[in-house]
Amino acid sequence: MSSGVDLHLLYKVANAPVASYPFPHFFVQDVFPADFYARLQTMLPDRDSTMRPLAEVRRITDRSGEAVSDAYRERYILKLRDEDLAALPPAQREFWGALRASMGIAFGHMLIDKFKSTIGARFSGKKVGFHDETLLVQDTVNYKLGPHTDSPRKVITLLFYLPPDESQRHLGTSIYAPKARHFRCPGGPHYNREDFDLVWTMPFLPNSLFAFVKTDNSFHGVEPVTDPDTRRWLLLYDVFYEEAASQ
Repeated sequence: MSSGVDLHLLYKVANAPVASYPFPHFFVQDVFPADFYARLQTMLPDRDSTMRPLAEVRRITDRSGEAVSDAYRERYILKLRDEDLAALPPAQREFWGALRASMGIAFGHMLIDKFKSTIGARFSGKKVGFHDETLLVQDTVNYKLGPHTDSPRKVITLLFYLPPDESQRHLGTSIYAPKARHFRCPGGPHYNREDFDLVWTMPFLPNSLFAFVKTDNSFHGVEPVTDPDTRRWLLLYDVFYEEAASQ
């Protein structure tokens, strides 16, 4: 991306106010310049030839730890790595490669600093390293996610919403509070909605971003997508941690 696009993204994300309840998060609109977002819409790839169901790309387990082969059948992903981007036409390969490069680990460290009080408390006294991952995602009809706090290795999640217009605004990510108010989860299982109160649903608006820091109460999910022929596009940017090797 051009330096102007990079600086626009950095300005919007770095200056977004963080809401604290029920866990630290923020939502921001116009996260990319308007002309860049219009071009992004023309660069969305053909799903059938370039994207794969999530369960084919990574191991998914149930609450008992057993692998689930048919989970997330409605979620298709494309990792923005060189080996995966090679399947795209040249213009798309260049566009998504440049976008990935602009959101490297330096971008991740800016986010770590933004959420430093929460992350600092989580890793106090520990030596950890961080790495990031960027995915292009398309969800289809019947997609849903029960309340969960994300993988224990997750640190920060950014969900860039990429719809063409405002007709999908009801399809955003929801955040929840457990009815048993002191309930916490270190990460992994998805829970029944009946045990949670829906606090807020982020509007799935063009060129917007929902971001949050992973905590033991960062319960979020997606209400069932029932709109016919739904194509729900997102760009996911995640920061993970690993324990530093002992000397």
